Amino acid sequence: MLSSIFLILGSMITIGWGIAHIIPTNRVVAGFGDISRENRLIITMEWIGEGLTLCFIGLLVLIITLMGFSGDQAGLIVIWLAASMLIVMAILTIFTGARTSITPIKICPFVIILAAVLIFIGSVV
Repeated sequence: MLSSIFLILGSMITIGWGIAHIIPTNRVVAGFGDISRENRLIITMEWIGEGLTLCFIGLLVLIITLMGFSGDQAGLIVIWLAASMLIVMAILTIFTGARTSITPIKICPFVIILAAVLIFIGSVV
């Protein structure tokens, strides 16, 4: 039971953060000012791509948990891989986006690491 709570909480944070990436996409792109159409499309693709990746990782953990597979060997492998990918994404953000002056991007690694830790704890409790 405690395991499921940690897994669901970590997955919901991940999904929520993914949605929080997708919603302001137009404002984020507009913040780059007068750039070429191609650059706007690339930034849009990357911004939405990260949001969708976070949503997918969170949904994957959530579905595995709700379907009762979080204790199975295959389920645990998927959960550990999901938490590992979140850590990789957080490290990438630490060395890139977190070096900007934009507060939501500065806190992004901490949110993602929190979700990853909750997911990992949920897999071992």
